[in-house]
This record gives sequence, C-alpha cells and structure tokens, in this order.
Amino acid sequence: MAVKRIIVTGGCGYIGSHTVVDLLNHGMEVIIIDDNSRSNESVIQAITEITKKTPIFYKIDLKNKIALNAVFQKEKNIDGIIHFAAYKYVDESVKMPLWYYENNIVSLLNILEKVEEYNIPNFVFSSSCSVYGNISSLPVSEDTILNPCLSPYASTKKMGEEIIEDCSKNNSCKFISLRYFNPVGAHESALIGESPTNIPNNLLPRITGTALGKFDSFKIYGTDYPTRDGTCIRDYIHVMDIAEAHTKALLFSSNSNFKNYEIINLGSENGITVREMIQAFEKMSGITLNIVEAPRRDGDVIAVYADNNKAKKLLDWQPRRDIQTIMESAWRWDKKMIHE
Repeated sequence: MAVKRIIVTGGCGYIGSHTVVDLLNHGMEVIIIDDNSRSNESVIQAITEITKKTPIFYKIDLKNKIALNAVFQKEKNIDGIIHFAAYKYVDESVKMPLWYYENNIVSLLNILEKVEEYNIPNFVFSSSCSVYGNISSLPVSEDTILNPCLSPYASTKKMGEEIIEDCSKNNSCKFISLRYFNPVGAHESALIGESPTNIPNNLLPRITGTALGKFDSFKIYGTDYPTRDGTCIRDYIHVMDIAEAHTKALLFSSNSNFKNYEIINLGSENGITVREMIQAFEKMSGITLNIVEAPRRDGDVIAVYADNNKAKKLLDWQPRRDIQTIMESAWRWDKKMIHE
C-alpha cells in the first residue's frame, strides 16, 4: 500500500516542519495538528513556499479529546501518523516534571486511541537517544540496555516506547519508534529552521545566537567530563536527514514484511564534543565566540552516539550532510531571522 495521507502532530515545530516538507516533496498529502505552544503557525507559509503545496492545518491541543475527535471525523482515509508533538527541553523537564508527564504522555495516549478507533495502518513515534541514559560502551545500538533516565523528558520518551510496544501486540497498525540523536541545522532555503519560542537551550542556536550578539557569551555546561576535551559528546545530524528518515520509515512500515513494532536509531555514528562544535562554527564563520565555562547541568549524559546499521539495513537511510553543511545552514537561517 502506498502511503498517501499523513497526519503530522507537532508539524509546525522544528523537526516536524522539515519532515512535512519532505513528505510533500514525496507526493503525500499532509495534515498538521499543532497547538503552536512551542511553534508558530507562520511556518505553514514557509512550507508552502518551499514545496508549492499547502498542508491542511488544525490548531488544537492533543490533550483536548473533543477537538481531536473532530479532526478524525472530518479527515478520512488516513494512511499514517507521525507523532512529534511533545515538550523537549531536558532542563525544563527537571524543573517541571509533572507538566512534561501530563503533556507528553496524555497527548500520546489520545493519538493512539485514534490509531485504534480508525484502524490507522502506520504510526511513527518521535523518540530520543535520551532513553539510553549514561551508557558504558559506544556506539549505542538498539539492543543496548537502557540505563536509568536522567530527566523527566527522557522518561516520557521511554514510557512512550513502552506504551507503543504494548499497543503493537494487539493491533494491526505497524509502529516504529525513531530514536534520534541531536538534530541540527536548517533547510537549505533558510525559510525554515530551529526557532525556539523561548530562550534556546539547544547547542547550535546558542552558538549562532552568541555570534549574532543575541547572547553575551556561550556557556559550556561542564568541562570536567571524562571525554577527550572535558565536554559532553553528542551525535549531531542535519534536520533534513532526520526528516528524510521519517518518510522512509512510513514507506517501510507499509511493507507487508514489516513486523508490528521496530525501534530504530537515527544517528551519524560519530561523536562530537561541545568544544569541537564551537571550533567547527568558528572555522566556518570566521567569528570567535566569547566562551564561559559553567557547571554541569542536571540531566545531561556524558557521551552518546549511534550505531546506525539498523537504519541503513531497514530504511536504506544514513546521514548525507556533514558538519560543514550543518553549520552553514544554521548560520544562514539565524542571520535571516535576526533581520525579521
């Protein structure tokens, strides 16, 4: 069965909007559900400008069952759902755990009810490498034993995977959880990119924001980790590589040979330290950042990067864009945003 009509929850967000672009470019019809609490409806116009197609849009909160019911009563013949909608900031989740559990888990439960009620054949869940916790051996494979989660955000992703696995045992829907590592960069058009609605906590927007004078300095949180330069190690992947993987996941899950539930890592197989990311940006831009060393943050793991062999095998996917491309696209995007 060819996947045609796709619901994307959180489709106005960072990864969601880039995925919507890729889906539309692959000839699919997209229906976005987003409450815009962490995004902006104006991204719809940018998506239309890039793809020359306009997604259907419903501004609703997934926790609102009545509003969600209305969408499914109107939109028929849904071939798949990609579920992005969730709060995602680690340090915020440490400060406000109940808020994260309510939003991330209730939203997932409500959309899964619709999967069962309307017999949706394909479901892709936006999971995270944070479910692995602090691991003792690298790279991380899907078979790596999960250590205790270090933040409520990570716990909601782990719980989400467990809920989906339970659902898959008595459901004809094909489920995939994509554990992605650190999406960065922006669309090559510079029309969409990472645009936090509050002060950004993610590394690359802080780097570019510091270079543009939005922030007085760039803080490195923790310089005494047991890594090659004392800073955390992460696996950074261009957001459009991540977006393409979601399209491939939908196409793969509609294959008759696919079992009911798969967990797949999306990573580059390369770990980069915070200092190395700073150096890569400074080399690309010619700008030297004002660096301030700060204590470790609660919830941050020491090092994590992916074994992506399963994604290569099942999805025929691997990252195509390098760190240079990541830095250039993020820099173009943030420079454009500062003038708007």
